[in-house]
Amino acid sequence: MSSLTRFFSSRWGPIATGVVVGILAPLLVKLGNPGNMGVCVVCFSRDIAGALGMHRAAVVQYIRPEIIGLVLGSLIAALTFGEFKPRTGSSPLVRFLLGMLAVIGALVFLGCPWRAYLRLAGGDWNAIAAIIGLAAGIAIGVMFLRMGFSLGRNRAAPAALGWVMPLLMLTLLALLVFAPQFGRDANGNPTGPIFFSTTGPGSQHAPILIALAIGLLIGIIAQRSRFCTVGGIRDVILMRDPHLINGAIALVLTAFVVNLALGQFNPGFEKQPVAHTDALWNFGGMVLAGLAFTLAGGCPGRQFILSGEGDADAAIFGLGMIVGAGVSHTFNLAASPSGPSPYSPAAVIVGLIVCAAIGLAFREPQTV
Repeated sequence: MSSLTRFFSSRWGPIATGVVVGILAPLLVKLGNPGNMGVCVVCFSRDIAGALGMHRAAVVQYIRPEIIGLVLGSLIAALTFGEFKPRTGSSPLVRFLLGMLAVIGALVFLGCPWRAYLRLAGGDWNAIAAIIGLAAGIAIGVMFLRMGFSLGRNRAAPAALGWVMPLLMLTLLALLVFAPQFGRDANGNPTGPIFFSTTGPGSQHAPILIALAIGLLIGIIAQRSRFCTVGGIRDVILMRDPHLINGAIALVLTAFVVNLALGQFNPGFEKQPVAHTDALWNFGGMVLAGLAFTLAGGCPGRQFILSGEGDADAAIFGLGMIVGAGVSHTFNLAASPSGPSPYSPAAVIVGLIVCAAIGLAFREPQTV
C-alpha cells in the first residue's frame, strides 16, 4: 500500500491517470458512447438531468454509469487508504451557483475540460479555441485567488454526511437498472419518472457494466493521484508547478494514439460529433467554465471525486452542475451541433459578471 501511495503522490501519479483515461475514454466510444465523448463529466451530468426529467431535450436523456463509478470508485479508494473524511461548511450556496454557471458555460462549448482534451485527441480542432478559453478563464480565476478570494474553510462533519453523495449515486444506479415508469400519456409517451433517449447522443452508450467498471477504475486512480484538468493549468500559472498538467498532456497523447489505432481520429473543424464550429463561443463558454471551476477549486471530475471522499462542498457543486444542465436546456442556453442558441451569448456574459462579482465579494483580508 505504501509503495502505491508513493507512486500516485509522485509526478507519475497524474501521468498514469491521464494514460488510463486516454486509453479507456476512446474505448468507451468504440463500445457505444457518443463520438469524442468517452468521458465527459458535464455532458454526462446533462444526460442525467434529462433522465430525471429536469429538462425535456429528448436526445440527451440517460443515467450515465461513468459518473456513478467516479463517485463510488473514489469512495472505495478513500476508505481503503484512510482518506474518507466527511467535511462541509464552506459557502455551499455559492458553490451550488458556481456549479450551475460552470455547466452553462461548458454546454455552450458542448463539453467539459476532459472532453475538450478528448475532442482535441480525436482531431476536433474546434477544441483548440475552447482550451485557450479554458486557460483564460483559469487565469482570471487565479487573479482573484491572488487578490485573496476564498470560499472559506470547511470543517469536519458527521460521518453520515459523507455517505449522502455515494447513496445518491447508488439510487441513480437503481433507477438506471430498473427504469421505473408511472405510465404513458395519450400519445404513448412515457410519463416518467425516468426518461431515456431513443435517438441522439443520449441513446448512444456503452454497456452498463463496462461503463460502470471503467468509471470505478478512473474514480479509484484519480482519487489517489488528485488528477485535475483545471488544477493543472491553475498550478502552472500560480506556482509554475507542472505536476498536474502532465496528467492532461498524457491524456491527450494517449487518447490520440488510441484513436488512431481504433480508426477514430478524424481531423478537421466540420462534421465533428456533437460539436459546432463557432470559435468565439467555444472560447467564451469555456472562459466562463474555467473561471467557475477555478473559483470552486477544481474541474468537474475532481469535484465528483472529492464528493466520494466525503466532501459535501464538492457534492453541492456536483449537484449544482446537474441542476445547471437542466436549467441550460430548459431555458435554451446550451449550444447544439448547429451552433450556440440565440441565448447562449447572453448566458455566458451574465455568468462571467456573476462569477466576477463572487470573486470580488469573497475575499479574505490580506495580512501583512
